[in-house]
Amino acid sequence: MTETSTVRGTADIGVTGLAVMGANLARNFARHGYTVALHNRSRAKTDALVAEHGHEGSFVATETLEELVGSLASPRRVLIMVKAGAPVDAVIDQLVPLLDEGDIVIDAGNSHYEDTRRREAALAEKGLHFVGVGVSGGEEGALNGPAIMPGGPEESYAALGPLLEDIAASYDGEPCCAWIGTDGAGHYVKMVHNGIEYADMEVIGEAFDLLRRVAGIEPAEQAQVFDAWNQTELASYLIEITAEVLQQVDAATGAPLVDVIVDEAGQKGTGRWTAISGLDVGSPVAAIAESVFARSLSAQTEVRATAREVLAAGVESAPAVSPQDRDAFVEDVRQALFASKLVAYAQGLDMLSAAAIEYGWALDLGTIASLWRDGCIIRADLLDVIMKAFGGRDTSRHPEPGTRAEGQPLNLLFAPEFAQAMAEALPAWRRVVGAAVAAGVPVPVFSSALAYYDGLRADRLPAALIQGQRDFFGAHTYRRTDRDGSFHTLWSGDRTEVDGDGAPVVMPQPAEGDPTDETAR
Repeated sequence: MTETSTVRGTADIGVTGLAVMGANLARNFARHGYTVALHNRSRAKTDALVAEHGHEGSFVATETLEELVGSLASPRRVLIMVKAGAPVDAVIDQLVPLLDEGDIVIDAGNSHYEDTRRREAALAEKGLHFVGVGVSGGEEGALNGPAIMPGGPEESYAALGPLLEDIAASYDGEPCCAWIGTDGAGHYVKMVHNGIEYADMEVIGEAFDLLRRVAGIEPAEQAQVFDAWNQTELASYLIEITAEVLQQVDAATGAPLVDVIVDEAGQKGTGRWTAISGLDVGSPVAAIAESVFARSLSAQTEVRATAREVLAAGVESAPAVSPQDRDAFVEDVRQALFASKLVAYAQGLDMLSAAAIEYGWALDLGTIASLWRDGCIIRADLLDVIMKAFGGRDTSRHPEPGTRAEGQPLNLLFAPEFAQAMAEALPAWRRVVGAAVAAGVPVPVFSSALAYYDGLRADRLPAALIQGQRDFFGAHTYRRTDRDGSFHTLWSGDRTEVDGDGAPVVMPQPAEGDPTDETAR
């Protein structure tokens, strides 16, 4: 039943901000039997939702935030779904005087995690709970079941969690929703999800480009290739919709729709935030960062147009794959795509571990991976294996803040099943990156992911030379492989070595009988 006047104290949750995402979340709550109070700055959207979807459940239409708060049962739960940034702060400022101790304010938009941490601390001083909730799945997910990543005070989850779990997607009977961690943890995990999403989309695009420019496979036929790949370990929502997009024909021109779409990728900032935060916490999320840079490069249309006129290709023509070799090349690209995708997940999860230390969060990677198995954009069969690699899902288990749960691998790629998968894909991966370079086809994430893999396994990295350079021009010191402490070479003097305090280094004397002892020779 739909109420069009305020009924005080009966609604289970209030939603303010009724654009598509907010409206769909409100409808999702109502479909699950909750009474939902509605508010929007413009009353017209409230009335339109009630008129079109009032039959879906119980709604309470309100005119003002005062009416919205007054219509809610205690503890009051108010979900804000407005544009991130100042608009969220404005709504919070209006809500706070209307709320009582123990009430819960929920921000389900794509807010920056630092804003969420600030807001949570400010509202805690007033006795209120502030919960930053990551929601993934787009408009359809919001209505039919998204992946939900709530942070905030753990005690608030007792009152809010059951509602969120009811409306979330479900995988094998488990809701794709669980408490993530304190203050900004929920929004941080959603941000990293989006960073992985950026990389996943980019490597799929690179695979498409290679299949077309090197193997000559046109979009309609590629749709069949991606559809077949969706029956392998690559099975995922993004692979599935890629096949759908590639088979679409433009009605106006008869050309593949992908050829009519301008090759300039948009972004809303979460991928960029992931790359920046990776630098802040010292986590090498190079593949994710490259996917963000690839979108930025695509947007430099004027620069690209000039480059096509003045920059040499360095290749006489793209090396064509012969018909008899085409199937083998397609399989190579599939394996390279899978390996690069794994690296993106590995980098994202490594970043979460680093952030847990930086911000004192109790992040359980197995549980986080379980939330992404359905409802969200990066949902994939692979996530079930990732979840198990980190010890499975146990929402009652939380590691000590800033630590990794016992038994979890230091890096996703070290889990036995993935170490083996990478070893098997490696020859194909190297062939694909080599073929792309020879053909002049840009594959920033394929190549960056491979460089990350090789960097992890390298016996020595050129960082030793970089430390020598830093010491030369800035006296930044270096550490040695054979002794503890820090050292500096007097580059502008006699080039002797001093310790970190500037004292001359006394070289250890060789033991008697040591081959380096001149007297023993």
